[in-house]
Amino acid sequence: MPGFLLHVGATVMCAHAGQAQPATPNPRVKVGGQPIVTLPTLYTIAGCTMPPPTAGNGPCVTAQFVTSATRIMAGGQPVLLQDSQSICTPTGTPLTIAATQVRVKGT
Repeated sequence: MPGFLLHVGATVMCAHAGQAQPATPNPRVKVGGQPIVTLPTLYTIAGCTMPPPTAGNGPCVTAQFVTSATRIMAGGQPVLLQDSQSICTPTGTPLTIAATQVRVKGT
């Protein structure tokens, strides 16, 4: 099923309400005037509320997406979509994509 392309301005959060931002978006391809994000891009997370050990295994520090578009590439890398799956380190929880651009879809 097609999903909207993920871009720098998207609202992406860890499961504990931390704000996630792509470390190195693709600067050559833009949607809505903002760079898109490809699969190898690491996300950094700030403001995660998961407590550190011994009360928890947090906070979330980084995240990596593990699924992406299968048919759309940018710079030789698959682009991320609104339904792409990710995993946070060290908690193992996913990122949530709360809002993204709604003009460009991909599969």
